[in-house]
Amino acid sequence: MIFFLVRAMRSGQRARIAILLGAAASCLLIGALLFSLAEHYAFTTCLYWAITTATTVGYGDVTPHNSLGRLIASGVMLTTIPLLASVFALATGGYAAAGIRRILAMHSPLPDPPYRLVIGMSQSVPAILRELVAAGVTVVLLANTDPAGLPAEVHHIRADPTDESAIRRAKPAGAEQALITGASDGDVLVSSVLVRKQAPDLPIVAVVSSASVREALRDLGVRQTMSAHDLIAATLAKSLEAPHAADMVSDLVESPRHRLSEVDAATEGAVGKALSAVRDERDGLVLGLVHNGTFSLGLADDPTVQAGDSLLIAEKGPPATANLRRAVDERRAADSG
Repeated sequence: MIFFLVRAMRSGQRARIAILLGAAASCLLIGALLFSLAEHYAFTTCLYWAITTATTVGYGDVTPHNSLGRLIASGVMLTTIPLLASVFALATGGYAAAGIRRILAMHSPLPDPPYRLVIGMSQSVPAILRELVAAGVTVVLLANTDPAGLPAEVHHIRADPTDESAIRRAKPAGAEQALITGASDGDVLVSSVLVRKQAPDLPIVAVVSSASVREALRDLGVRQTMSAHDLIAATLAKSLEAPHAADMVSDLVESPRHRLSEVDAATEGAVGKALSAVRDERDGLVLGLVHNGTFSLGLADDPTVQAGDSLLIAEKGPPATANLRRAVDERRAADSG
């Protein structure tokens, strides 16, 4: 029975149970040996006596007859009985917790890859989840938060995002991109390290404020880092310089009349050309160039487009959510084919 209970628990609980069982077994063996020496019984008989004593069965067919034997018996009862009780308490408690997690949907089966992985919970995450779900994007959320307020389509893993076993359950290797947030920059850094360990090549966007943490993330290969607070502050500051700058940003992000896309420069025949020449030749508004994971408007200079670069383009088209949904459907159709 205890075997099946232990299998239902997490690895940390199983480790504690193993320690408690080891301590109980040691007390049993030592108590049986000392009882054998004190009462002059065979060791196997004393081991049987120790087990019946520790399990509170106490048949009474083997009993101590002198003060030393009674003292040893008292020691066995005061050590092994509480240890074994703790083992059963942990096992049954872990099994009950697993059942509660299933009832409250703290863990849902992961979808087939690829999917977008969101790790951690910040104020902006619920809105991000709603936008991704509306776009038809498959999302896995790893956060220790109540699932009641989440979209039903989100696959939620309720666990600590800074715990390695929780990151392993989210299977970041199956994701096509990850967004990492957290209660603090330190949590974001820890989660990023654990994700990078599981998925070395996964593109990661990290939301942090500290410049030193950003530098540490870059050392991990996380090229895309941002601060929501700084982004809002910079947008508002630009609005004071140019009153309609915020309107421009809002129109780029939210307008249903056009869409933003990032395309491979090679497929556009732009490799080897100056960015200004690409802007002149191509339909749509070429906002800038992505080189080695870094975006540039190309205003201070006129960079030459190289192999592996991407172009960020705003062009006429249906709403961004419809394009995302169509892209996801096409990817799923290709995967199933």
